Amino acid sequence: MTSSPTPPMSATASTPPTSPAPQSPRAPRRGRRAAAAAAAALAVTATLAVGQSQAGAAPAPGSPAADTASAAAALAECTADGFCEDFEAQTGTGLSGRWTASAPNCTGTGAASVDSAVAHTGAKSLRIDGTAGYCNHIFAATDLTEVAGSSSLHVRFYVRHTTALPAAHVTFLAMHDPNDGGKDLRMGGQNGALQWNRESDDATLPEQSPNGVALSRPLPLDEWTCVEYGIEGSTLETRVNGEVVEGLVVDGTPTHDIDRQWLNKAGWSPAPTDLRLGWESYGDGADTLWYDDVAVGTSPIGC
Repeated sequence: MTSSPTPPMSATASTPPTSPAPQSPRAPRRGRRAAAAAAAALAVTATLAVGQSQAGAAPAPGSPAADTASAAAALAECTADGFCEDFEAQTGTGLSGRWTASAPNCTGTGAASVDSAVAHTGAKSLRIDGTAGYCNHIFAATDLTEVAGSSSLHVRFYVRHTTALPAAHVTFLAMHDPNDGGKDLRMGGQNGALQWNRESDDATLPEQSPNGVALSRPLPLDEWTCVEYGIEGSTLETRVNGEVVEGLVVDGTPTHDIDRQWLNKAGWSPAPTDLRLGWESYGDGADTLWYDDVAVGTSPIGC
């Protein structure tokens, strides 16, 4: 979609068939990413194991000790080359600190707030009340000063939402990209499944053919889901609950139904300068979402 007052819809926004043609598997490049994520996970496990051993037993699920351990695990990957956010330091319902409410085009009834009733860890999260219609855009925005100038960007967040992704195009994460004329690189959904969208030319990842959509997946409802993506130069990899999503990978080799359209912009390497979590609907589509345990850095983070 292009962000204009009367944006065009993607030309192929049809509902995918329930039995798409089988696709040949593709092995995304993992190597160093997987090794780094595994090392981080082992470090977290070891730290928690020591704490449990000293206490004599693992904390009971739902207890304050368990909540503390879970929060420590969620934020253990935070490094000096990025930042972590669990929203616990927010003092009211309005955004403060590094986060500001943002609506780059126009806004109306959408709202961003700090919620003390729903959280992945701790007691607070970011709540987005996303409503349908182009002029109801709303985001919680922060700059990416800590990773500015790096050729690698890795972002991990937990998200929970209440309404299935619609057939129409929606966005729940956006990043300003000076390398693409100041347009946005956007993550959201279309045809009921996760997708990336490049605002400048409306390219989608995967392509919105039935087979392409089938290589993505829906965003689970009413449960916390870990989403992680990594941008390294012109490559892009996306994971959901730790698993690579085949249709959300750009590895430089054009693959039918996935990234041939995306690679039409030769030589483009994203260089995002901000991170926005929220909701854009370009017609139909409303949702209530929560975000928590956001982590940003220059190397894989893990769930």
